[in-house]
Amino acid sequence: MSEAIIKSLEAVEHNLQAMSEKADAQQKENGKVSEDTKAAIDAIGVTQRELADRLVQMEQKAKAEGQNTESGASWGDQLVKSDKLASFQRGETGKCRIEVKNTLTGSATTVAPDRKPGIVPGAFQLLTLEQFLPSLPTSSNAIEFTRELAFTNSAAETAEGAAKPESAITFELVNMPVSTVAHWIKISKQLAADNVALAAYVNIRMKYGVDRRVETQLIAGNGTAPNISGIFDAGNFTAHGYADAALGTTLKKLVLIRKIMADSWAAGYPSDAILLNPVDWAQIEIDLLTTAGGQTLLRYDEAGQPRLWGLPVIQSVGMTADTVAVGAFGQAYTVYNRSGVIVELSDSDSDNFTKNLVTIRAERRLALATEIPGAVRAGDLTPA
Repeated sequence: MSEAIIKSLEAVEHNLQAMSEKADAQQKENGKVSEDTKAAIDAIGVTQRELADRLVQMEQKAKAEGQNTESGASWGDQLVKSDKLASFQRGETGKCRIEVKNTLTGSATTVAPDRKPGIVPGAFQLLTLEQFLPSLPTSSNAIEFTRELAFTNSAAETAEGAAKPESAITFELVNMPVSTVAHWIKISKQLAADNVALAAYVNIRMKYGVDRRVETQLIAGNGTAPNISGIFDAGNFTAHGYADAALGTTLKKLVLIRKIMADSWAAGYPSDAILLNPVDWAQIEIDLLTTAGGQTLLRYDEAGQPRLWGLPVIQSVGMTADTVAVGAFGQAYTVYNRSGVIVELSDSDSDNFTKNLVTIRAERRLALATEIPGAVRAGDLTPA
């Protein structure tokens, strides 16, 4: 109904403008406005006021009933309160043109947003590998240790008076440099000062970014400076050596893992964990749960850690899909930390001072020492 009244008002305004132009023409030509034209203008004015009053009444009724109305003055209010209409009604002018300003219902400028505290975070992937590895501090920029290279065990029963057999052990000196994992970002000094929660969140993200990269480097770092020499770097593990033909016809991934466990045990390194990509572990779980009796191999401890044949399964996002590592990780590797993740801020970087910017840098220094490569066996999860 209000839309119909508004359209009527627009039509009345159009007619009023036409009659006003006619009155101006008569005034120019004859020096006065004809009585007919005055009467027509008066009639249009009456109609205009009536429509405006009806529109105001409708809006007042809507407010009384709790309905939403425009946040600013209504069209009717603007028309009735117009100085130009008042002048026209007093006969001071021969025409009346009023510009009606449209307003939006529920304008955001009058209602404050419901601002929630804190920051909605992005994804933080679980970093799982490092907690399974021994960790020691270091104050040096390199780790050096002596490692047994080969042991020839010639021990045997010996007759009385006979020469005893001689065994042999060879060693090698290993030097592992400490690597630096770092990144930086710039934020405005105003943000750092005015939004403490956001600045703190940036710091958390920066720390996470370093540790996320470390997770991948501990597994796949190729040892070429400045990279860490990770678990899958040549010489840091023993190849499991199995081909597809040796794994039977069903549940081949399970068969492979169990064979590697047996080989590790036989070599003197009872396995303490199984390292897999999360996608590969999911497929193994599906195979177990859809195979008769397979559920008996699958267990979870009280902390929710999955276990297979009694061993914890490390699901690492740094692990390449379709690869596996099984063995005594606690004997094979040690993480040496030169420093934890350090976050530093500076306004002296580049043109930060003149632009009111702050550079945030996060870095960590560490090395992975592979002390017993034979303690962990690894390779393709689905070998050819």
